[in-house]
Amino acid sequence: MSEGPQDGLDVGRGYIIPARELSESFIRASGPGGQNVNKVASAVQLRFHLGDNTNLPEDVKRRLARLAGSRLTLSGDILIQSDRFRSQDRNREDAMERLAELVRKAFERPKPRKATRPTKGSKERRLKAKKQRGAMKKLRSGPID
Repeated sequence: MSEGPQDGLDVGRGYIIPARELSESFIRASGPGGQNVNKVASAVQLRFHLGDNTNLPEDVKRRLARLAGSRLTLSGDILIQSDRFRSQDRNREDAMERLAELVRKAFERPKPRKATRPTKGSKERRLKAKKQRGAMKKLRSGPID
């Protein structure tokens, strides 16, 4: 297993993920590549040790863990695999960019939902629909003795 970029990954907003929190491993990729695909480990697995991170804010780390979804391992690492390209270097750049994009999304705070009251028209429509359903159900019943 080799180490990630030498200086770290710039994710914007003045934050850099240090190289010690990233690690890369290279595996054989599936897909096109001809004879090369069986010989060269061109796919990249980029692992970001989220639990070890000290410079990202806690709320960003929580959102990042939620956004990572199935890419979050039980040990708290985010695992990004890239095998789009035949070249190891391009796959490495792709994995880095995908991680940076994920972190950028985690920086965006979700808008708080503002509770709104139902309009008069929506209340009337709801009550009208309830009356229609009740009338339909009444018609379904058999004749009353």
